[in-house]
Amino acid sequence: MDCVCIEAHTFLQIPSLSVDLALQQPRSIGKSRWAMAGQEHRCRRIVLFPLPFQGHISPMLQLAELLHARGLAVTVLHTGFNAPDATRHPELTFVPIHESSFPDEVTSLGTDIVTQLLALNAACEAPFREALASLLRGGQDVACAVVDGQCYSALRAAHRLGVPALVLRTDSAATFSSMLAYPRLRDAGFVPVKEERLDEPVPDLERLRARDLIRVDGSDTDALCGFIARVADAVRASASGVVINTFERMEASELAKIQRELSRPAFAVGPLHLLSQAPAEQSLHAPDRGCLAWLDDHPPRSVLYVSLGSVACVDRGAFVEMAWGLARSGVSFLWVVRPGLVGGVPEVPPLPDGFSEEVRNRGKIVSWAPQREVLAHAATAAFWTHCGWNSTLESVCEGVPMLVQPCFADQMVNARYVTHEWGVGLEVGEEIERGRVAMAVTKLMTGEDAAQMRGRAYHLKILASAATSLPIDSLIHYISSL
Repeated sequence: MDCVCIEAHTFLQIPSLSVDLALQQPRSIGKSRWAMAGQEHRCRRIVLFPLPFQGHISPMLQLAELLHARGLAVTVLHTGFNAPDATRHPELTFVPIHESSFPDEVTSLGTDIVTQLLALNAACEAPFREALASLLRGGQDVACAVVDGQCYSALRAAHRLGVPALVLRTDSAATFSSMLAYPRLRDAGFVPVKEERLDEPVPDLERLRARDLIRVDGSDTDALCGFIARVADAVRASASGVVINTFERMEASELAKIQRELSRPAFAVGPLHLLSQAPAEQSLHAPDRGCLAWLDDHPPRSVLYVSLGSVACVDRGAFVEMAWGLARSGVSFLWVVRPGLVGGVPEVPPLPDGFSEEVRNRGKIVSWAPQREVLAHAATAAFWTHCGWNSTLESVCEGVPMLVQPCFADQMVNARYVTHEWGVGLEVGEEIERGRVAMAVTKLMTGEDAAQMRGRAYHLKILASAATSLPIDSLIHYISSL
């Protein structure tokens, strides 16, 4: 079967009414009552600890702004490595945890992500515990800690200090649900997945095939399984609840499954970038804003935006095939070719010989783009993405269909939901070959199913726009009850 085709599938029928989640009442609170509640919470402090990577820092600071807007004092503990820019958030308090120098496994470009996360957890546990203990000794009324969902060591440390702790999942509810299932799948012999079982449905995760489970090609399988087990075990043993950057009407069944699995509340507080007034966090790359003027010169829904995010990389061969596939497609495109996009090449990779002449004025190459503005632009028709959750959610919120090329980790789960659950995208295929790329791009942009995908994407956009901050209000009430 052609790898770019969608299987016959009945796509998710988004319910017109959201599913009530336990412990997320009340649903509406009068303005005057919230003024009183703000005074009541004014002296209480929430301590946040993000994972020090761009896709994790931004959602955490967006959540911080929402909590602060409701009268809570917010302290952000952070590492010196990839430290957030405190000047962009003057209303928040930033305190470094004073970790000793991170080992090379944490900071080196191209380090295996599983090795990186294990080393980071080991390096952060003691300095995080001491920083939090120092706040407590200083008489701070710490109501709760919110730690990144990958920071299992910080979650354990907060629990041992007697501080109620929640985890912020910066991935989807579907991804987190699959992580909770991972240890029992391993016990049942389903993972590590054997080649002949790749297309089997996953027990208790019927929307996923085995090939859609979290994986990191090239990583040690036992190390990956061990990391996921530590995350799941820490949540079960030490978390008072889960906060997820998603919205209920898109992932209601996955949220309900998480609550049943943990017997703890799961708060769908997203889309955080829409609900929060926080400025976009300083990017590791300076965006080329000239691309917006370039988009201005194109008709509505005529440009394909291509970006594989800030971390994912491909080999040189796949990069060349992506380029010539775009050239063959005949569509206009805006392509982010950033430093490190090709594995082992820390600088911006060179384009194939003759490519620029072939595409002429039809394509624009930038080293980084202001992504939210690009996705919101009238000229943008579709998004070729690695399916990181922030990118996926931003595309959903703008009603932009997707061409998915997942590279590792949660991107596999997200890609499956984009293409087969929500029906707002196509797969580029596991083998990146120029003819298949051109076919997939053409099908997404102008194929017979393109209008239906745009319609489903627009419906999700409407649902995302209707998401409210009521889960944040319920979260604050829940924290007050701990």
